[in-house]
Amino acid sequence: MAAGGNSRSRAAGSARRTYAAGTRRAVAKRGNGGQRSRFSAVRIMLVVLMVVAGAKLVQVQWFEAPTLSAAAERQRTLTIDIPAQRGSIVDRNGAKLAFSVETRTLSVNLRALHKSMDEYAKKYPDKGRNFETEVAGAAKLIAQKLPHLTTEAEQLALLHKQQSFTYLVDNVEPSVADQIVKKYAWISVEKRAKREYPGDTLASNIVGLANWRMDDPDVSKHNLHGVIGLEKSRDADLAGTPGREIVNTQNGNDNLYLPGTEHVLTAAVPGSDLQLTIDSDLQFELQRQLSDYVSKANAKGGQAVIMDAKTAEVYALADASTFNPNDPSTIQPDLLNNRPVTTPYEPGSVNKVITATAAIDDKIATPTSTLEVPGSIKIADRTVHDAWPHGTQTFTTTGVFAKSSNVGTLELAQQVGPDRYLELLKKFGIGQKTGIGLPGESSGYVPPRKDWSASTFGNLPIGQGLSMTVVQMAGMYQAIANDGLRVEPRIVKAKKNPDGTVTPEAPPKTEQVVSPETAKTVRDMLRSVVQNAKSPNAGTAPSAALEGYQISGKTGTGQQIDPRTKAYSSSLANITFAGILPADHPRFVVGIRLDAPDTTLPSGFGHSAGPLFHSIASYLSQRYQIPLSDGPAPIVPLVLP
Repeated sequence: MAAGGNSRSRAAGSARRTYAAGTRRAVAKRGNGGQRSRFSAVRIMLVVLMVVAGAKLVQVQWFEAPTLSAAAERQRTLTIDIPAQRGSIVDRNGAKLAFSVETRTLSVNLRALHKSMDEYAKKYPDKGRNFETEVAGAAKLIAQKLPHLTTEAEQLALLHKQQSFTYLVDNVEPSVADQIVKKYAWISVEKRAKREYPGDTLASNIVGLANWRMDDPDVSKHNLHGVIGLEKSRDADLAGTPGREIVNTQNGNDNLYLPGTEHVLTAAVPGSDLQLTIDSDLQFELQRQLSDYVSKANAKGGQAVIMDAKTAEVYALADASTFNPNDPSTIQPDLLNNRPVTTPYEPGSVNKVITATAAIDDKIATPTSTLEVPGSIKIADRTVHDAWPHGTQTFTTTGVFAKSSNVGTLELAQQVGPDRYLELLKKFGIGQKTGIGLPGESSGYVPPRKDWSASTFGNLPIGQGLSMTVVQMAGMYQAIANDGLRVEPRIVKAKKNPDGTVTPEAPPKTEQVVSPETAKTVRDMLRSVVQNAKSPNAGTAPSAALEGYQISGKTGTGQQIDPRTKAYSSSLANITFAGILPADHPRFVVGIRLDAPDTTLPSGFGHSAGPLFHSIASYLSQRYQIPLSDGPAPIVPLVLP
């Protein structure tokens, strides 16, 4: 076509000239032959081009189509993980102790930002926009939007890190994150969640702590996970299962999702809620009263538990020293220990309930039978004294335990015998985990029978040489309160599944320790511990009595090992109390331990936990509107003239 066009041009030009006729014919003949040659060459070239184009089209449509399609799809879509919502932890009345809120984490690819801003500054030098101006504006905006989380200086420091990537700030509200990214699209956003604990320290020793974890190689499992407490031990129930979805992105920016383009591949399954047996109001009150009392007694610490006398459900479980999961500065190793279940101690005279029960159940004694009790007794190579000096006196069996006579207890224990004593000790659950359902539970310690020395049986009946937790201690008295039937304590009541169904916890194990008649007899005997009568018929804890209610209980003073001498200390002790409210129609059992209080205080707070029990029992009677006892407990003789 090009050749023909040139020929016409020349022909047009030659019309202005005069040639001879023969010359024109010769020129025309030569021109027609060249024109045909050029036409043939052009046709061949066109055919070749069409063949090449056709081959390329076939290659693209048939051989490269899947690859190119996938590449295009990657450019406009993004597959993201959908974190599962973590289940809540609630108390027995549905009050939330822990729940999750959706948050965002901001981050930036510093290498990509440097590159893009440098290129922009070179291309548009007059704009005055470069890396420094960009990050300065972003830092200022982030600090303005999130004054409670960061400062402008902190953001500038992060944005100038000599790294290719950095996180900027966590726990950002989604709406605020959207505002920031809308202004600075180079800021990346990650969907996360934050655990909220509305009660701060309330039940933190039970609930524990969960935070965002990214240590699993499987990115889909990056989510809130438990670190301690029930948050950790029941993580599988609470965590749920993550999902996946595809979203379309705008202009290749992974931070800008096109609304309405979400396509769920696998739906996330929320975690289950856990309902505890705890009453959060009672838990708060127990923590408050225990902490105040520990402070007044100048004690190193203290633990307490309140459980249902029949079901052994734990209504409150407190440690005087605990942490606030909302305050990272309080998350210290010594505050994370849930001592009511993890830390056993030598309980002292509260353990005398074993000997009392054995003596009654084996018909060795009755509440009113008597025995002669000297001021001391020799067991093998050691001599055991009572806590107060006295000559030989006539005690009733009730009096031995109401006055907490070491000598009288050991006299009865000798009649019970070591094997029967050890059998009953195990039936009461000492030396084995309670099964409460909390992590880190200790089984306490009871020396194996084969390891007993000649003097071992001079220690165990009075609560020395063995150890138990405050939950185990209360569990012994729960069996006495429940007509001899010991029930494993529980702190998780049920699991509420994502579909709304409720799965109760497996029924607790039970064991009939002694007959109902024996349990009631011992319970009645222990009412005299709070008996307020003229000497010598006063019990060891009249301060634990509660007007209108019969109270059964037992005091204890367990010597601690002096860390310097490795021997029993004359000044360091575990002050304990276990009580039943009311004694005639048991509703609650309370166990208390004070760790090394100052027993010399004139106020008396240091040498007895009776006043604390009184205060707790008073609150319980009002909160749960416990009916008054049928009448006052009778005043019974403890020491005969």
